[in-house]
Amino acid sequence: MLAQTYCIAVIGIDAFPVEVEVNVSGKGTEGESLVAIVGLPDAAVRESRDRVKSALHSSGFVHPGGVTVVNLAPADLKKEGAAFDLAIALGMLAASGGIDRAELARTAALGELALNGTIRPVRGALPAAACFSGMTEVKRLLVPVENAAEAALAARDLPVFAVSSLRQAVELLNGAPAEPVHSDPEDFLAGVEASEPDFAEVKGQLQAKRALTIAAAGGHNLLMIGPPGTGKSMLATRLPGILPPMTLEETLETSRIHSVLGLLSDGRPLLNRRPFRAPHHTVSDMGLIGGGRDPRPGEISMAHNGVLFLDELPEFKRNVLEVLRQPLETGSITVSRASGSCTFPARFMLCAAMNPCPCGRGDFELGCTCKLEEKRRYRKRISGPLLDRIDLQIEVRQLSQEELLAAPTGESSAVLRKRVIAARQRQQERFGVRGARCNAQMSSRELQKYCPLDGASQQLLRQAITTLKLSPRAYDRILKVARTIADLEGAAQIGAQHLLEAVTYRLAEW
Repeated sequence: MLAQTYCIAVIGIDAFPVEVEVNVSGKGTEGESLVAIVGLPDAAVRESRDRVKSALHSSGFVHPGGVTVVNLAPADLKKEGAAFDLAIALGMLAASGGIDRAELARTAALGELALNGTIRPVRGALPAAACFSGMTEVKRLLVPVENAAEAALAARDLPVFAVSSLRQAVELLNGAPAEPVHSDPEDFLAGVEASEPDFAEVKGQLQAKRALTIAAAGGHNLLMIGPPGTGKSMLATRLPGILPPMTLEETLETSRIHSVLGLLSDGRPLLNRRPFRAPHHTVSDMGLIGGGRDPRPGEISMAHNGVLFLDELPEFKRNVLEVLRQPLETGSITVSRASGSCTFPARFMLCAAMNPCPCGRGDFELGCTCKLEEKRRYRKRISGPLLDRIDLQIEVRQLSQEELLAAPTGESSAVLRKRVIAARQRQQERFGVRGARCNAQMSSRELQKYCPLDGASQQLLRQAITTLKLSPRAYDRILKVARTIADLEGAAQIGAQHLLEAVTYRLAEW
C-alpha cells in the first residue's frame, strides 16, 4: 500500500517542503525485506534505512517485508540530513496498516531516530515550521521535544506537537490525546541576560566610548587603533550591551540562521540579544562568508543584526578581508557553487581593532622600534576600499599610570543604551516603516532628503574633502555619522559642530 507524509529539505537558510511517499509491495518475510530510497538522498538519508529498522524493532513494531520504496519528491531537489527518519518510519507503518493513512497525509514530521526509538533534535525546525504554516495540505507538525519551542514560534496557526519517541508519535496519529505546544515570542525576548559586561568597568577611554555610542546609535562600522592592552577588545565586547533590543522581525531573521546551523537550544529557541561574533584571524573566506559544497552561512551571517568583531585586523588574510566589501554595502552575501547559489542575510556592524605597527607599541616613547616603511606596509595590509567603508576610525591611546590606578569612572551601559534607543527612535520616526532601519543604511535619496546642510556646514565639508582627499563614499558616510550625532543630541538639523566631529573620526593616520 501507499502512504504519504511531509518533511523538509534545507537549502542555505530556506526550508522547502518534501513529500515522503512510501510504498510497500511484494511478499516475503521480514528477513527478506528490501528498502530503496530515491529522490536525490545523501548518505545520511540513505542510512536512515538501518536507523528506522532498529527503531521499529525497539518500539515493538514490525518492519515491513518485501520491497519498500521511499520516494522523496520533488526528485530533483537534493535531500540531506537525518531529519527524514521519523517521516520515513511513520510512512512505513502507515503503508503496512499500523497508522491511519489519511491522518498521516495531513501531517508533517521531522526528527532523527535513535536505535532505541527515541527522537533526537534536528536543525532547521524554525524555517520548517514557517514553511509548513503556509501549506493548506498540512494540518499538524510533529517535531522533537528539543525543537518544539522554536517551531511553535514560527508556526502561527499550525498546531505543533512535541514527540519524544516513535511510539508516542504513532499513538498521537492513532488518536491519543495530546496538547499542541504554545510559545509566545515576547516571553523569550523579555529575558535578556543580566551578566552583560558593562562600560562602567572600562577605565578612561572617553573618546572611544563616545565613538562606540555613535556607532551603536547609527549602526556604523568602527575601527579602533591602539597599542596592546589599551582596552580595544574590552570595549568591543561591551558594544552589544548598548545596542537597542531586537524587534520580533529581527529576532526571527537571526534565529532562523542559527536554527539551520543547529545553534539554538531547547531553553533558548530565540536569540533574545544581538549576536556578537569574533572569528580568529586564521578564518578562511569560506568560514567568514559561508559556502561549502552545500552552502551554509558563515560568520557574517551569524552576526546578522548584531556585531562582527575582527581583532588584529591586519593579521587576516587579504582575500578574506576583501570579501567583506559587498556585504558591508548590500547587507547580504550571495554564494555561488556548482550545485546552485544561495543568498544569506549579512547586515551587521563591523567593529575592528588593530595595533598601530608590527611591534604593537606605535610610539618611540613606548619602546617602538619599527621603521616608518614597516609601519606603512603593516597598515597597507588593509585596502583603501575596505577602509572607505568604515565610518569611524579612532585612536585608542595608552592609559597613564594615574588612570590605571584609579577606580573605573564613566557612564554605565544602561545609561548609554537609553541614549542609543532614543536616537534610534528618532530615526524610525524619520524613515517610517519602509525606510532604512538606521542612519548607516540610508539610501542616496534618503541622504539627500534627511541630511541637508546650511552654508557654513557645506563650506566645512568642502574643505574636509579637499584636505583629506575623501572619496564620494566617504563623503556620504560622514553625512550619515553627522546625522547620528545630531540625533544623539536631539537636533532636527545637522549643524557645523556635528559635521566637524564626524570628520574627526576619519583622521586616523594612514
